[in-house]
Amino acid sequence: MFTLNTVTSQGRQGVLTLPHGVVETPFFMPVGTAGAMKGLTHKDLLDLGAQILLCNTYHLFLQPGDTLIAGAGGLHKFIGWDKPILTDSGGFQVYSLRGISKIEEHGVHFQSHVNGDPLFIGPEEAMRIQHNFGSDIIMVFDECPPSTAKRSEIQTAVDRTLRWAQDCKRIHKHVITSAPSDTSAPSLFAIVQGGLERDLREHCAEELIAMGFDGYAIGGLAVGESEAEMYSVLDCVCPLLPEDKPRYLMGVGVIDQLRTCVAKGIDMFDCVLPMRVARHGTIFLSDGSQLRINNAKYKEDHSLIDPDSPSTLSRTHKKSYLHHLFKANERLGETIACAQNIGVTLKAMQDMRTMLQKPLS
Repeated sequence: MFTLNTVTSQGRQGVLTLPHGVVETPFFMPVGTAGAMKGLTHKDLLDLGAQILLCNTYHLFLQPGDTLIAGAGGLHKFIGWDKPILTDSGGFQVYSLRGISKIEEHGVHFQSHVNGDPLFIGPEEAMRIQHNFGSDIIMVFDECPPSTAKRSEIQTAVDRTLRWAQDCKRIHKHVITSAPSDTSAPSLFAIVQGGLERDLREHCAEELIAMGFDGYAIGGLAVGESEAEMYSVLDCVCPLLPEDKPRYLMGVGVIDQLRTCVAKGIDMFDCVLPMRVARHGTIFLSDGSQLRINNAKYKEDHSLIDPDSPSTLSRTHKKSYLHHLFKANERLGETIACAQNIGVTLKAMQDMRTMLQKPLS
């Protein structure tokens, strides 16, 4: 259930109530692809302000498998995380692994990148897998075409996404009605596709809204288009989406972009970027700047990494020490950097929530 508390020109603030807890919006989801984040514990994430974790259906389906996870009592118990979890559908892997996948009417045939086994995921499989996980938010299975694809290819992907969304809703409803009465039902989110084609985005959004879902994601962005093109899609889609449902922009994690997208009406985000660039030595600072810790000028810079950091590690350790850890390929360097970047990103979202907590206008 989503309760919208505040709407201003700077964005929306609300509360999303899920089976494993309450999440305040707007929020950013750290990406624990296989149920973990490299170098960080779940306690680290909680200490840094994480409210919800994103896990990847495709990777967890490949290993250890959804039936094993179900046997462990679900994903929350399996990984030891008692707050909400969103699982993606696997649709983005169709995009990113299209060299080893083949799309057909009822789903996608692909080869496991782990051992080469032939596998298949369609709407029914995506729903079954995510229900076995016991996720709080599950995503419909969609087709995510490259933003540079031909219009005809994007049209085909939108049509297929809409058919699969209808199938996912039907299967999701069947699973819920067949479950024990004391089982908490997850929320089902649809995904608006359409590339950079305004009319296809509008058509996709309108058709999904007519079907009725618990929330609406905007997919197929942050995949090579310009920032202006991304904002143009949001300006097209956000006004169409129901005001009383959460809105999720998939794959965006640049802090300045998060602020702009919140102002355009987005409530939820995820992205691997903060962790990915951290592991390569790019550090986000609390004042909005960045530094490249591998640069030689930090070898003898004995100032604290970030005295105002949400992470105690950055308030304790010096830039010179972090520089040394990266040069020595010590894992602690990645841990410090990842905690810093995730912490700064989560703090930016907290600051936005605080700013937006005003009377409904």
